[in-house]
Amino acid sequence: MATFVITKRLNGLYKYELTSRKGKTIFTSNSFELRFECEEEIVRLKANLENLVYMRFRSGNGKFFFRIIFEDRQVAISRKYSTQLMLQKGINEIEKYGSMAEILDFSTSDDIFADVFGEEEKAN
Repeated sequence: MATFVITKRLNGLYKYELTSRKGKTIFTSNSFELRFECEEEIVRLKANLENLVYMRFRSGNGKFFFRIIFEDRQVAISRKYSTQLMLQKGINEIEKYGSMAEILDFSTSDDIFADVFGEEEKAN
């Protein structure tokens, strides 16, 4: 099952990624000033997967990637794939699992492991 993961960029803006069942990033969104804007766009995308347009490209070093166009604007860019077949598998994963993907929000904490390892660090 794919998962939408909301995080904060180093510049303080928010983004979301769709990760595959195996934990690999399929695509990364544009930046958002507010976290709820990420959530709203994810909900819109999940409800309108059939309306997404995938523009395929090849980078200068021969890798393949796609841009996702929704409502006449680019909303995300994929990771780089080594083959066109792998690129198509990424798109297929969006179409198959995107509507069922859960949303995880890791944007509220800079260090998600602080609670787990923080106490041990202080004790040493």
